[in-house]
Amino acid sequence: MGNVPGLTKTVSRIFFGTANPPVSTGDITAYDLLDSVLETGINAFDCARSYGKAEEILGKWIESRKCREKVIILTKCGDVKAGTVSVNRSVIMEQLNQSLESLRTDCIDIYLLHRDDPNTPVEEFIDTLNKAKEAGKIKVFGVSNWTHQRIEKANRYAESKGLTGFQVSSPNYGLALQVQDLWGGGCVSISGDKAACSWYAGNQMPVIAYSSLGRGFFSGKFKAGDYESARCHMDSFAQKGYLCEANMLRLRRAEKLADRYGVSVPEIAMRYVFSNKMNIFAVVSTTSAERLRMNIHAANNPLSAEDAAYLEA
Repeated sequence: MGNVPGLTKTVSRIFFGTANPPVSTGDITAYDLLDSVLETGINAFDCARSYGKAEEILGKWIESRKCREKVIILTKCGDVKAGTVSVNRSVIMEQLNQSLESLRTDCIDIYLLHRDDPNTPVEEFIDTLNKAKEAGKIKVFGVSNWTHQRIEKANRYAESKGLTGFQVSSPNYGLALQVQDLWGGGCVSISGDKAACSWYAGNQMPVIAYSSLGRGFFSGKFKAGDYESARCHMDSFAQKGYLCEANMLRLRRAEKLADRYGVSVPEIAMRYVFSNKMNIFAVVSTTSAERLRMNIHAANNPLSAEDAAYLEA
């Protein structure tokens, strides 16, 4: 478990991601899956306006189980359309109110801007989110897919005005290097970015990392160097972002460590995520209770600095 400044509840190091079926599609099995997630001790759920029916299903499940006080809700605003982003004061407030209604709650624990819109001044973002916080609609706010330099700029403004700055960040981070923007609209990865990781380690801003297993690259379903099998097991977005020789080399090293310790490749890759000095959490989407338990175990058993350096070599 970890702490997010601004929240009184402790937060599981694993966030359950709702972007995939059955939650995003509203399938009848979604409730059973969410029940099993909570039973493992995971109490944090990652959502967004753009995740299909996820907010609606999550909200109905929380209401039916009467577990609002037990869980942490994270959701995001700001859609990417045709590769462009438009986020401003009106978008934030409109989508925030929609999220509150869909999630059947009067306050969201962690609220993030899904992408940065460089055409909107940081002052507008900070002012708008502070008003929403003052109105009791959100507890903690932050960003997803923002550079740390842009976060710094926004937080300098917040400090100068006596306002709350961004408190949480959700970039891509993991053993797999993200070589291309998967979805467009400015995806930001700090994988392999020593300057960004050092910045987060220094200020201990919570990092809620998405695609920590490279969207299936470290699933263990194919071997290092087997590009044909990789293409069969990875969707087009994952292939665009992660399928390259540098990551195949990292996969080969992960396979060797997995053999040495008698664990799976996904566990090695997830243990790598938690081996750094950042205040890190990881978003995981799976329908497998075994995989959930593996991720929890990995969060509690990070790799040594020596093993992490070997994987990066």
